Amino acid sequence: MTKNIMIVGVGGQGTLLTSRILGNITQQAGYDVKLSEVHGMAQRGGSVVTYVRYGDEVAEPIVEEGQADVLIAFEKLEALRYAHFLKKDGVIIVNDQRIDPMPVVIGAMEYPTDIIDELSKKYEVITVDAMKEALEMGNARVFNVIILGVASKTMDFDESQWEEAIKNNVPPKTVDLNLTAFKKGRNN
Repeated sequence: MTKNIMIVGVGGQGTLLTSRILGNITQQAGYDVKLSEVHGMAQRGGSVVTYVRYGDEVAEPIVEEGQADVLIAFEKLEALRYAHFLKKDGVIIVNDQRIDPMPVVIGAMEYPTDIIDELSKKYEVITVDAMKEALEMGNARVFNVIILGVASKTMDFDESQWEEAIKNNVPPKTVDLNLTAFKKGRNN
C-alpha cells in the first residue's frame, strides 16, 4: 500500500518545508519515501507542487492523476488547479487564501469565484484560514505548519511523531513557535 500526498501552493509559501517534514515523519516511521518538487516560476509567485509518496516500497516519486490520498493546498486557486489528482475517497485541505496569479494581476483573466463551494460538490474539503490564525500568533510564516496540523488529522501518525519531525526540520530558534502553530492546526 502506497500513500500519496500532494502539496500545492505559490512560491514562498513553505511547500518545500512542509514536504521535508512529511518526508521525515514517514521515513522515521520506517516507510520507503520518495519526494519530488516541481517549481513553476516559484520566485515570481508561480505554482509549486510537491509530491510525497510513502509505503513499504515506492518505485517513483510522481503522483498520477486520480491517485492522491491527500491534497494540501496553501491557496484556493491551486486547490482547484490540482483537484483532479485526488482519488475518489481522498481529502483536500485548503487554506482559504487568495493570491492572484499574474494573468489576474494584469487583467487578462478573472479569479474564479466560489472555489471552495465548487470543490465541495465533488470532494471532501477541509478549509482553514491559516494565514489569519498565523497573524493572530504574530508570525505569518507559520501558516504552513498550521495547515500541516489540520492535515495531520487525516494521516496515521501520532502527535509525538509530528512534533519530532517538526523539530528535525525547522530552524532551532523557531521550534517552539512551529510546535504551537502545529497544535493550533491540529486542534482546529
